[in-house]
Amino acid sequence: MGKVARMLMATPFTTVQSWWTKTFSAPTTDEISTFYRAWRNRFLWQRLRLWLWLALICLLSFTLRDIYGLFFPFAELQQLPEVLRTQRLVINVAMLASIIICFTLHKTKLGRHRPDLLFLGSSWAISLASQLFATIRGFALPDTIGWSLLFLSQAVLMPVCWILHLLTQVSVLIYYFGVNTALGLKTPIPDHPEIYNVTFILYIFWFCTICDIGVYLYDRLQRSEFFARQELESAYQKLKVAEAKYRSIFENAVEGIFQSSPDGRYITANPALARIYGYSLAEEVTANFTDIQQLYVDPNRRAEFVRLMEKYGSVSEFESQIYRQDGSIVWISEKAYAVRDEHLKLLYYEGLIEDITQRKQTEEELRVFFHAVSHDLRNPVLGTLMVLKNLLARPEENIAISRSILERMIQSSDRQLNLINSLMETHISEVQGVVLQRQPVQLLTVVEAAIADLEPLLAQNQAKLTNLVSADLPLVNADPTQLWRVFSNLIVNALKHNPPELLLTINATCQDDMIYCTVTDNGVGISQQQSDRLFDLYFRGASIGNSVSLGLGLYLCKQIIHAHGGEIGINSALNAGATFWFTLPIS
Repeated sequence: MGKVARMLMATPFTTVQSWWTKTFSAPTTDEISTFYRAWRNRFLWQRLRLWLWLALICLLSFTLRDIYGLFFPFAELQQLPEVLRTQRLVINVAMLASIIICFTLHKTKLGRHRPDLLFLGSSWAISLASQLFATIRGFALPDTIGWSLLFLSQAVLMPVCWILHLLTQVSVLIYYFGVNTALGLKTPIPDHPEIYNVTFILYIFWFCTICDIGVYLYDRLQRSEFFARQELESAYQKLKVAEAKYRSIFENAVEGIFQSSPDGRYITANPALARIYGYSLAEEVTANFTDIQQLYVDPNRRAEFVRLMEKYGSVSEFESQIYRQDGSIVWISEKAYAVRDEHLKLLYYEGLIEDITQRKQTEEELRVFFHAVSHDLRNPVLGTLMVLKNLLARPEENIAISRSILERMIQSSDRQLNLINSLMETHISEVQGVVLQRQPVQLLTVVEAAIADLEPLLAQNQAKLTNLVSADLPLVNADPTQLWRVFSNLIVNALKHNPPELLLTINATCQDDMIYCTVTDNGVGISQQQSDRLFDLYFRGASIGNSVSLGLGLYLCKQIIHAHGGEIGINSALNAGATFWFTLPIS
């Protein structure tokens, strides 16, 4: 046989073999789990009760027929052998008794735990009862109708455990063909006394085969569905665990997690987001924010957020100021992306929100620190630099310097060093405020030191300064370096914002338990609107012009005076000069 012929024959054979293996392969041990066997036993036990009721009713109907036939014989039964016409009622009563016994066993513990044994017992009680009766009476009984009803009803109502069905069928057929052959019994049918009938054998064989195949396929289908349900349940449990895990992450996250609609509503929010916005429940966020734009201090931030999302599909480190529920303002940083469907239609925005207020405050304080270094060191360095330039401008090679100038330069350098140390101490304390090194201080000494450092700057601006501070003032418990910064900043501020030939006056008086200090000038003054913001961080007045100042001087003055427990302010009007005042507690 050629190679091509073998391939042509092998193809249908392989197809049939694959189908047969897939359809009729015996179940493996792994497939039949303990759970499935328990389910199958419970199913068999429940259906067995239904089958017993059906068998009981069926037998009762035939019994009533036989009772009726005793008084009014049926013509259709006259063709039966005499022994069957007269004894069939006894057979039916015997089978009814066996069914009642099976009903009783069905309710017992044995019936619940071993429905397979009850299945076999009830089946044999019906099928073998007539065979035993026939054997005792000396003939073979081919009960085709009874077997057909029995096997068919069992296959329809209890389509599991095909081995049990096959066992009941084989047992009856072995008895019929084996016992009757061994005893040499014949059927009571005159026309067909032999027990071996080809048509009868083929009918029984195919009837039982069809029933068993149906039971097997249904059992296999149920097993597959059972395992599918088990896998689905397992997947569902895993999904519940995963959902619980991610729900826990969502609920316990430190960052705020949100989903917002394109029209500006919060769809979902976690508790962290509610806390950032000042609410106690996440549901309050989704209920109260119908327009997210109202959340921002700058109403244009929402439009900018949407613009960036449309352009890039995501935003990162999107920082804004927002209003909390109580009206306070905090800084937030948003990280979000746009969620779209398969048609690229925008569904919602999803992302994280972090409260960065503390970080912003720290950054602000750090800027204060570094700008303070440049601001406060600039004035004494500038004064020293002017002295050195004036000396260098002399024509002689060897320049003679008076002791007083050297002493002033040394004092100025000492103050610069103390200032640097003070600023470093402030930085080391995590920029939480001004660090004070308190000691009993005579105010006149501090004022004279500030004036001495700024003498070159006063001369350059042709300013005249009058010091009215008395040496008889009580001592104050203060930091002399920080107070020097206050007087120095106030003097420099007056020189910087006024034309040359300014008149300055420094004074200090006792008022109750405080010392009231003033720095007055006859300059251009400032408006009330500017006065209200003069001590704010980075505020610069309109008269600053091209100054490199960042507006830190007066802000630092306020911080220092508040740290000492005093107050600071200004009394001024346009074209009427200005008086800066502050108070210090007396030791």
